[in-house]
Amino acid sequence: MDWASLVPVGLLLILILLLILKTQHFWRSQVKFPPGPQPLPVIGNLHMMDLKKLGQTMLQLSETYGPVFTVQLGLRKVVVLSGYDTVKEALVNHADAFAGRPIIPIVEKTGKGKGLVFARGENWKVMRRFTLTTLRDFGMGKKAIEDHVVEEYGYLADVIESQKGKPFEISQLMNSAIANVIVSILLGKRFDYEDPTFKRLLSLMSENMKLFGSPSVSLYNMFPILGFFLKDKKNFLENLKEVNGFIKDTFRKYLKVLDRNDQRSFIDAFLVRQQEENGKANTFFDDVNLVEVVRNLFTAGMDTTATTLRWGLLLMMKYPEIQKKVQKEIDQVIGSNPPRTEHRIKMPYTDAVVHEIQRFANILPLNLPHETTMDVTIKGYFIPKVGHQQHFFPSLSLRYDTSSFPVCLASWDARSL
Repeated sequence: MDWASLVPVGLLLILILLLILKTQHFWRSQVKFPPGPQPLPVIGNLHMMDLKKLGQTMLQLSETYGPVFTVQLGLRKVVVLSGYDTVKEALVNHADAFAGRPIIPIVEKTGKGKGLVFARGENWKVMRRFTLTTLRDFGMGKKAIEDHVVEEYGYLADVIESQKGKPFEISQLMNSAIANVIVSILLGKRFDYEDPTFKRLLSLMSENMKLFGSPSVSLYNMFPILGFFLKDKKNFLENLKEVNGFIKDTFRKYLKVLDRNDQRSFIDAFLVRQQEENGKANTFFDDVNLVEVVRNLFTAGMDTTATTLRWGLLLMMKYPEIQKKVQKEIDQVIGSNPPRTEHRIKMPYTDAVVHEIQRFANILPLNLPHETTMDVTIKGYFIPKVGHQQHFFPSLSLRYDTSSFPVCLASWDARSL
């Protein structure tokens, strides 16, 4: 081939390349990206971060860069949204744009994008739809779940009263009570607070909640190559393996006595659907999804609610004058009767106190990470649809709605203080 004949082709390719680069430069110059501190090579902005108090670090940075800014955690660029109005605009007004989940290495080790909390794509949609429908079938949001709450409240109150006013540690007891309400739906039964298996499960899940937010695991998620040197990562995965083993053993036992005409729990409903989907291509109703969904419901439901209640106890002790007013209203409206949802509208002061506890309590310093599924503009800043290199983290958590049991919160406070 004559090299002279290739020159025009080469010049044409160069011109096209220059045109593309110029177009990209023009487009980027017209787009306002979120500001942020200058990152260093490899570590990004980690030198500015307190990994033990990442939420506080983000809030401090928001004072300099505003409610929408960019930081680089290791090799990952992260857009941080700070403040109620900004987070609401993203997760409510632009819910679809922020509906994705990034790959988190420590979660991907076992979950592989399945379950609910860190699920992605069609799997998340199918599992979410099935879970919501099934939970409603078993009474979530209805009087049936209230009966479970009231029953568990009775067990908890009895244990508290048995202490006869002596000091005692309430964290595990509160976790047990909340977990039992969830277990009653997932497994169709409750555990005794002193059941060794139950106590072990709660201990493992509580420890993993702490490990998940530890500096060591955060470093692993940024630099997976360091995993061999990080003990917390190993402990987290070992705990997860033990919890998953319990869930697998449980649903295998349930499978042996499964009666599709008498479904007694969430696991029963999932197993029936699994059998219905058997033989279909691309089914999402596999054993991995069952384990992940059950563990997600167990952990997320227990921790956020129990933490809110412990904040309530702490604030009642810190502000005894408010506690007395709450107690007076409880005595007038409920007396010695079991608390019920209908009491709420008759107890405006207690209801206001519960809402203030939820506003004040620091349940999740950082929300769970989200990933953009489309180009979106927030507060005048452009955030592009990205792969798994840029992510969106709201720096202030949304307050979880625990309105199913505000009266129970007040009643537990009153009987234990």
